[in-house]
Amino acid sequence: MSVQIEPGELVVAFGASGSGKSTLLRALAGLVPHFHGGRFEGSVEIAGRDTRLARPAELAGTVATVFQDPEEQVVLSRVDREVAFGLENLGVAPHEILPRVQAALAAVGAEHLAQRAVAELSGGELQRVCLASALALEPQLLILDEPTSQLDPEAADAFLELVASLDVAVVIAEQRPRRVLEHADRILFLDQGRLLLDAPARAGEAWLREHHPTWLGHGANGPSAPTGRSVCRFDRVGFSYRAGTAVLDGLDLELSRGEVVALSGPNGSGKTTVAKLATGLLVPTDGVVELGGRAAMLLQDPSRYTVRERVDQEVALGVHGNMRRASAALDAVGLRGRDSRHPRDLSSGERERLALAAVLAVEPDLLVLDEPTRGVDPPRKRELAALLRSQASRRATLVVTHDEEFADAVADRMLSLGREPAVV
Repeated sequence: MSVQIEPGELVVAFGASGSGKSTLLRALAGLVPHFHGGRFEGSVEIAGRDTRLARPAELAGTVATVFQDPEEQVVLSRVDREVAFGLENLGVAPHEILPRVQAALAAVGAEHLAQRAVAELSGGELQRVCLASALALEPQLLILDEPTSQLDPEAADAFLELVASLDVAVVIAEQRPRRVLEHADRILFLDQGRLLLDAPARAGEAWLREHHPTWLGHGANGPSAPTGRSVCRFDRVGFSYRAGTAVLDGLDLELSRGEVVALSGPNGSGKTTVAKLATGLLVPTDGVVELGGRAAMLLQDPSRYTVRERVDQEVALGVHGNMRRASAALDAVGLRGRDSRHPRDLSSGERERLALAAVLAVEPDLLVLDEPTRGVDPPRKRELAALLRSQASRRATLVVTHDEEFADAVADRMLSLGREPAVV
């Protein structure tokens, strides 16, 4: 593979899960081969420096990276200190640090989070903080691995507009193409480690339309018919993580067997809190949550919770070791043949599908999916939508998502939470 990125250019890398996008980004950051190891051929030059000779620490400040899992990138406990951490390590003059921290947080719409504890942030809020940490470094090359995967549509648009206005080279790996294509200068498309396309944005779109049309959107699958039997009901539910700060207030919600409901809203509006209340992981501060049957939830970052050495054992864990049900669930999510692999050897998108298989295997009455398309390529999103629709009659399904196209394809009903505590 050979590719050259010019100053000020915004390059988007597409490709199925496991195609090599993340490896490409890690090579550009100097993490390959120094951190990840493996066999390395050829050379990568960043701002005239050969990454075989310059270690990642020496490239810090020249290159800034935001990875797929922001939870694994944070170091300190408070937001402003986290954003300042990189600047302090680069030896930036103390009187310059605070203004750069404030400017970076403002750039991603997160200045109000400056004094917050990192552990209290939602997934989307944490992603913004990691983006701010990268921008504060004022790098020459900014590498973003699915930077909008946990941002609400308004925040995603604002962030991409900001990135497009920067006078730096930007490389973005993204699984939600529609929004980022509006800002791209060039498109790369990878397949099994090979570069199939390197073209200007408009020519690249035409190529995708001809060869990989699912990357430009997919159609809806049509509504299902709810049976009318309530599986989960919220009655005037309120919830607070801290006294005096309500996340939810007076929430009424009913989920019925046979329907798929998409829940959206800005980062920090309480979507994940609703998901955890529905499955019994949280207990409401006020009101009542009634659940009729068994619930299963796919968490936002399932790769943090894998505990077995093999893929099939991970899925079978929730069904008392029943390998027949585990294999059926793996087949349903397109992971046939991966049974003996270690979960950590899978790509990010494959780990998302592994986690989905684990919750499908238990055959729940209520299935709650929190950002299930994070790290999943468009063809697999289409397959996931079709799978959820085909199984909709078996259960009630709640999908928390910022992915508008996926919500359109999968949902019978769409609900939204506002920035202030509100009734759905």
